[in-house]
Formats: sequence, structure tokens, C-alpha cells
Amino acid sequence: MNVFDIIGPIMVGPSSSHTAGAARIGKIVRNLLGQEPVEAIIELHGSFAQTYKGHGTDRAIIGGLLGFDPHDLRIRDSLNIAAKQGFHFTIKQVNLKDAHPNTARISVRDGSGKRVVVTAASVGGGNVVVRDINGLEVDFTGRSHTIIIPHKDAPGVVASVTGLLSSYNINIGKMKVYRKRRGGEAIMVIEVDQEIDQAVADKLIKLPCVNEVTVLNPL
Repeated sequence: MNVFDIIGPIMVGPSSSHTAGAARIGKIVRNLLGQEPVEAIIELHGSFAQTYKGHGTDRAIIGGLLGFDPHDLRIRDSLNIAAKQGFHFTIKQVNLKDAHPNTARISVRDGSGKRVVVTAASVGGGNVVVRDINGLEVDFTGRSHTIIIPHKDAPGVVASVTGLLSSYNINIGKMKVYRKRRGGEAIMVIEVDQEIDQAVADKLIKLPCVNEVTVLNPL
């Protein structure tokens, strides 16, 4: 436990879970999209849905989607900033089965038409857990250097990825592979001890059966 787990994160208030955590969720979704979002559908569950206006959850998520950190004062005016930038968004209330009370499901699209759908929860103290990416169950927090690799489920793919990381002396702290079915869509979530530079990401994307590579720095 560090001091920020005790006193909470540096943030724009009023709530670490409903604003700081919400802003982190938005920024993770932006990073997974990889481009400037032009449209978002934000579905809020539980306490998020009931209190989002008073706690600024809407402003925090939009701020994160715009690339703002949880302590960025522009979060207070993020709805107006989004409107000026032509970023269109819709906020809905939804009931998600077995979801944490502070859960958001966010569908974002960039100008090229690429779309990413992410479900994540704000679990307290500004901390978040990502639960689903494009229909694939995942489980990561974004507090470590994290590599997200959607790929085809095929023999040797995991070995090629871990072998390449080893060749760059990158140490894996935690790794999980998720798939819908054998031979179908899959996703690797790899938490590592070092920052990943662009040269490594460029090598990873060229590996057989790797569809995409997203590098998330700690938020």
C-alpha cells in the first residue's frame, strides 16, 4: 500500500470513485481506441447511473476520453470542450448483470470508423478494473505498464510474443490470455515492469496472428 491508497489520488473532485476513477476509465478507453474519438455511447450502471450528474461522473468520463488526467481542471468544463471539438456523446442508464455498482460500458468510434467497446468499474480510491474489451472478458487495472494484444487463437502466438519481449529484456509481471472459442478471437493482457517503447510495439504487431498492439502506461 502506498500513500495514495490512504489519502486518495490527486484529482478534480468531488469523489475518488465517481470522478477520478471515471476519468481513468475514460482515458483507458481512449488509449485502447488509439485515435481521437469522435463519438461515444456511455452506459452507466448502478451508483454511476444514479448519481453521475451530482458527482461529475459524466464530465470525468468525457474528460478522460478527451485525454485529460484525473487532476486536470479542464474536466470541470469537459462537456463544453467536447461540444466545441465536435465530439458527440450520449449518456444512458443501463442495468448490467453482476456488475460492480460503479460500472460504465463505453462504445467509442474514431474518424476512420474504428470502434471499441469497453466495460470497466471504478472500485474505490480512484482505482479501476477493466472487465471487457469488445466482448472478450479481461481483468486489469491500468496501474502497471500493460500491453493489450488482440490476436487469433493459434499455436505459437503466445510463445512468439513472450519470446520477443524476452529478447528486449522486458520482464513480465502478470499475463493472461482470454478467448471466446478455440481458434477464434483472443486477447493477451501482459503487465510488465518496464516502459514499452515504440520499437517493441512495432515488432509485436508484425508477429503472425497478432491483430493489434496497444501499450498502456500507468494511469
